[in-house]
Amino acid sequence: MTKQRRSFSTEFKREAADLVLKQEYGVLEASRSLGIGESLLRRWISQLQQERNGVTPQSKALTPEQQKIQELEARIARLEREKSILKKATALLMSEDHERVR
Repeated sequence: MTKQRRSFSTEFKREAADLVLKQEYGVLEASRSLGIGESLLRRWISQLQQERNGVTPQSKALTPEQQKIQELEARIARLEREKSILKKATALLMSEDHERVR
């Protein structure tokens, strides 16, 4: 039988990390009570601390502020791609018009 990979919501991850950071639980104690691995909880704690210090993570953000930053960065990237396509299309149309004039 294959082991199914569990997934956790960003809210769960943030609350689990806050058990250690705000409520001063030990990492081992918190991980056991939540039924998750100690190394996983340490990763979430590290990510949450980095996000709170303004570092945008490569993975899905835990804090609402960093989530918004990631959404905006994705939107900017999409708009830049669209702009590039429009520039190329305009150049192509202009070159076709120039050829017709000759």
